[in-house]
Amino acid sequence: MRKPEYLPMQYLIASQNKNKFNKIIRSVLLLLFFWSGLIYGQQSSKITINPLALEYRFMPESPSRREAADPVVQLYKGQYYLFASKSGGYWRSSDLKDWIYISCKTIKSIEAYAPTVLSYDGALYFLASGGKPQIYKTVNPDEDQWEPVPTKFTIGMTDPAFFMDDNQKVYLYWGCSNVDPIMGVEVDPKDGFKPIGEPKVLIQHHEKQYGWEVQGEHNELGTPGWNEGPSVIKYKGIYYLQYASPGTQFRSYADGVYTSTSPLGPFRYETNSPFSYKPGGFIAGAGHGHTFQDKLGNFWHVATMKISVRDWFERRIGLFPAFFDKEGKLYAQTVYTDLPFQIPNTKVNLEKKDLSLPYNLLSRNKPIIVSSALSKFPQGNANDERVESWWSARSGAIGEYLQIDLEKKMAINALQVNFADQDFELKAPQSYSYQYLIEYSLDGKKWSPLIDQRKNTKDHPHELFCLDHKILARYVRITNKKKIPGKFSLYDFRIFGNGLGQKPTAINGLEGQRDTKDPRRITLQWQASPNAKGYILRWGVTAEKLYNATVIYDNRFEGRIFNSAQDYYFSVEAFNENGHSKQSKKLLHIE
Repeated sequence: MRKPEYLPMQYLIASQNKNKFNKIIRSVLLLLFFWSGLIYGQQSSKITINPLALEYRFMPESPSRREAADPVVQLYKGQYYLFASKSGGYWRSSDLKDWIYISCKTIKSIEAYAPTVLSYDGALYFLASGGKPQIYKTVNPDEDQWEPVPTKFTIGMTDPAFFMDDNQKVYLYWGCSNVDPIMGVEVDPKDGFKPIGEPKVLIQHHEKQYGWEVQGEHNELGTPGWNEGPSVIKYKGIYYLQYASPGTQFRSYADGVYTSTSPLGPFRYETNSPFSYKPGGFIAGAGHGHTFQDKLGNFWHVATMKISVRDWFERRIGLFPAFFDKEGKLYAQTVYTDLPFQIPNTKVNLEKKDLSLPYNLLSRNKPIIVSSALSKFPQGNANDERVESWWSARSGAIGEYLQIDLEKKMAINALQVNFADQDFELKAPQSYSYQYLIEYSLDGKKWSPLIDQRKNTKDHPHELFCLDHKILARYVRITNKKKIPGKFSLYDFRIFGNGLGQKPTAINGLEGQRDTKDPRRITLQWQASPNAKGYILRWGVTAEKLYNATVIYDNRFEGRIFNSAQDYYFSVEAFNENGHSKQSKKLLHIE
């Protein structure tokens, strides 16, 4: 990590001068150093980005691809444990940023889809999808020491989810179908998780009322989605039953929520659904997730993000700040989360703020020079802000490189590298650690090292680098430094900071209409901002709560996700490399 260039801390520490003046100067500089850290998040919090930096394992079957999805996070003995489908193990973290992978052999169903975990009576329990359920138990998840427990829950099911109530009663929910409903039943953990009573139908399909339950990249296919991946959290006496739709292969993959005063219903649909929704940006999707509370009392929603090019199930993991508003409505903040954001070290009120940093995207669609390129994977794919496309060099040789021209001098605070594994044939348990060098330049001739990963041993295809202090540069270059068993390739090479120019002006002329034949469909348009690079569209079911949002790169939006009998309010703001405009002065109300 690059060291600060503007605060001579080593000098301050080593100084032996005891006079009063130097003490004052030292104190002021130390305070400035601390204050600067608060601004950029270096001292007050951790910084992360989506997709999370994990060992996304190669799948054991063809085609060669990486996958992790359907996540659940459990806080157990002061540590966070992250489980995901088809991962051959799980991860541990103390801070939600840095995750340590734990390979697992003792759970025979570790390769199954949609795991769920339960912390009960001092032990951690594991269950995954399958026709003949088998539950496992451990008191030491840091080691591969799981053992099967007698399992009297014999109902074949997909996408299970445990929930333990305040009175220690345990419930199991499941469902994954474009026809069948979400189900639930109480179980007895002291008697092999045997069902208590008959399973109950909790959520039916309602795609004709709720547009986001319709299949399609833009919910346009007209067929019922796959309602799946239930999970439950309790807040102030209310049970929130969350579920995903319309399908994991779509950018429209999202989570909605029903509420009840009882863990088995009846449940009522919440009109702000989908509450976790991310169709735009570099990587999309925020479905089949799990809401949990951290050690500080903050809420988070961990969910599935999609690539789905080599295979429908080529997926990644996203972490989103979440909150309950004053009326108890559940929301997830997704719009800024594929840019660097903070993991705070204190409890925060997310209804009044988000966790984004003052870093803007600098790299989108900027000129690129490469050492070579395959015709189907041109260099422009490496900064088009779509994970579904990528650039590939013609080889995996040392020296293949990609260079971005920001077109003028800009302040850089962070970079994200996203490797695409072009022409890899690796399969589990094989892994691969990229080694590379990132450099910067003001003139494209004289280069200085920025990020040195020539000795990297982490198998992280997605990696964020936050600089200790901003650097000024126009050109940034990444060069391969290790022979690759495929091609040197990047989904996107992303650069964040400030363009040192003018922010865009506020948007005027926001207009819209609802389709009279299909009220789930709303079309919006507004006057384009002359210096905008894109827009943030916000909406909500009340004028005061525009908590749903998405990134778009045009001054027009057509959405089919809406609830047919619900009013909506909209606003829009513009952004560029220098920052964001204010939200549109006049809200648009569509009945």
